Amino acid sequence: MEQVPFNARLAGLLGFNAGYVDTAGFLVLNGLFAAHVTGNFVTFGAAIAHGSLGALTKLMALPMFCVVVVLARIASVRLMRSGVVPVPALVSAKCVLLFIAAVIAISGGPFTGHNPWTEFSVGMTLVAAMAIQNAMQRMHFASAPPSTLMTGTTTQVMIDVADLIQGVQDEARAPALGRLRKMIPAICAFAGGCAMAAVGFMAAREWCLVVPPVVAVVTVVAVVRVGLTAGRVAGG
Repeated sequence: MEQVPFNARLAGLLGFNAGYVDTAGFLVLNGLFAAHVTGNFVTFGAAIAHGSLGALTKLMALPMFCVVVVLARIASVRLMRSGVVPVPALVSAKCVLLFIAAVIAISGGPFTGHNPWTEFSVGMTLVAAMAIQNAMQRMHFASAPPSTLMTGTTTQVMIDVADLIQGVQDEARAPALGRLRKMIPAICAFAGGCAMAAVGFMAAREWCLVVPPVVAVVTVVAVVRVGLTAGRVAGG
């Protein structure tokens, strides 16, 4: 699969949006993780045990995520076979889904159990959008740290910090520093998105979901500026 060279601006935008969508979705949709699907297994169990809201949405998050990743992969392969760079199309699709989710949430919220199918629609749309981002990053941004799952990234950062503290040899020091230069900004971008989503939710409830599609539009512009709209990306 063709690879896009690491770009700090794109990585930052993807990480910020992932943190924002995950936090905003969790707050707006009663505990749904849009980007961190594994967490929905836990919240699904909690929803059953405590009778809390959104159990169906949490249960269906993983199947929806898997289906969209498969579709994104198929679309990406077919676009490349046609000589088209897939990244702009994938980012644009994510942007459209985030916009749809925001419109439905604003018109149908707040979600207090009286409109479960509207809540389900918003949740599945957000999960689909973040599934596209996850698939896109795995396929085309493999040189960048993951933008949605911070556990592995944080663990690697701490390992590299420990090695540097112990004074690792030159052949190991340079790769450790290189990883830190990529991973620490990724963690900060994700955390910044989480914090901004919390502030947005406290200030505007469902209206906080207007931010992710705006950031996605900025990401599309960044993709254009780094020249990923014409020709084929360089192999990596």
